[in-house]
Parts: sequence; structure tokens; C-alpha cells
Amino acid sequence: MAQRTFTFLGTGTSTGVPMVGCDCSVCTSSDPRNHRYRCAVLVTTPQGNILIDTPPELRLQLLRAKVSYVNAVLFTHYHADHLMGLDDLRPMPRHLGGAVPLYCTTEVERKIRQVFSYAFGSDVENVPAGYLPKLTFQTIDEAPFTVLGQRVVPIPLIHAHFNVLGFRFDDVAYCTDVNKIPKESWPLLEGVRILVLDALRFKPHPGHFSLEEAVEVVQRLRPQKAYFTHMSHDLDHAETNRRLPPGMELAYDGLSFAF
Repeated sequence: MAQRTFTFLGTGTSTGVPMVGCDCSVCTSSDPRNHRYRCAVLVTTPQGNILIDTPPELRLQLLRAKVSYVNAVLFTHYHADHLMGLDDLRPMPRHLGGAVPLYCTTEVERKIRQVFSYAFGSDVENVPAGYLPKLTFQTIDEAPFTVLGQRVVPIPLIHAHFNVLGFRFDDVAYCTDVNKIPKESWPLLEGVRILVLDALRFKPHPGHFSLEEAVEVVQRLRPQKAYFTHMSHDLDHAETNRRLPPGMELAYDGLSFAF
């Protein structure tokens, strides 16, 4: 099988890091691994690029990673830090020759149509190309599906009182924005070789795993490698990594691995 890559475009929590108005040691750090855009990843396959979520810095993320086009987008959920960069997909139809397919639940589709209503009006076909994002929806639920030849297994997760999907690509699983894994989802994570998991901060949080809770999940699943993401300014990259068990580390913007 041809090599695929998994790239972290952003690894920060909803405020990003540095956080506006904060002068803590992480927010003022000179270590680029402490500079975190909002969460997104790019999965590169032989048939094209799959983007997970469209955070507010999407344009900057794609430019920084030298990504020229996106063939499809998967959405974990509809919160602003995972959605509000959607308009940055406007140039993509020129590369694709058509609308960008968005793979999401009906709940997320409703929210996208509401927030970006200007892109779905009755007269959008008369708007010149490039003025509006051209998008088409592919409805997903908890059943596995295929995009660009890649089988994707959705993983239902709990994010406070919100429903969120993680995604598994063969033996790699991406689970952001989660504070509880439902009983029925644990089997979907069995046998993962690489696990990417939410780890917001040291203290408990009602919608995210703390670092300690995330470590406990990794110890239960026992992947070969675990990367933590969706991190706040509580977690200094180098200092926190020194405290983690073997095989676990904080991800950082730009980190990439083959699978």
C-alpha cells in the first residue's frame, strides 16, 4: 500500500496558544512547539488530501504546511474552533473542478447551513466563481464510510453534553474534544497503533480529558504511540513531555508521521 501521512495543522484549544491577553511562560515562549493554532489535521492519501475540521486559522495552516488543495473535509463537530475557517475553502473548487465534499452528521450540516447561510441561498449559482465557497454534503453517521479510497471508521465520543466523532484510519485514531469514551466506542479503538487524543490541561475539565485522564486512556488501549492534542497554555511542550510515560508525547503544529 502506498504511504499515507498524518499532519497536525493545529494542536491548540479553542483560544489558541498564545492566548490573547496572557503573558504566562507558555504564551510568551520562544519554543515554536508552544505556538498552537486551533485543532485540525491533514491526512494525505494516494488519491488526495483529507482535512479534518476547518478552524479559524485554516488559511494560515494550509499555507504554512504548503498544502495547495483539499479534496474532502471530515467534521468532528460544529464548535466554532473547528468550523469557522470553512470560508477558506473558496479556492478549492478551482483545483477540484467542483464543489468540496463535506462529510458530516446531519446535526453538523444544519449548523453549517445556518452559520454560512450566504453560501446556500437560492441565487448562489449566479454568483461568480470564487466569491462563495462551493460545498456539497455527504451525510455520515456511526457507520464506516470510504473517502478518496480510504476507509474511515467514525468513533462516537462525548464532549460535555455534545456529540462528537473521532475518526479511525486503519490503525490510526484521531479523538479530539472528548471527556468520556462511551462503552460502545472502546471496541472501535482496540488494536490502534497510533492514538491521537484530547489532553487539555492538568486540572479536570467538564468537556475535555485532563492530561492524567488521557494518559489513563492510553494505558488502557496500549497503542505503540500516543500523541496529545487540543492543548491549552497550561502545558509547556518540553517540560510536559519530560513527565510523560514512554510512548506518549504532546503533538505540535507541523508534526507529521507516515502510516
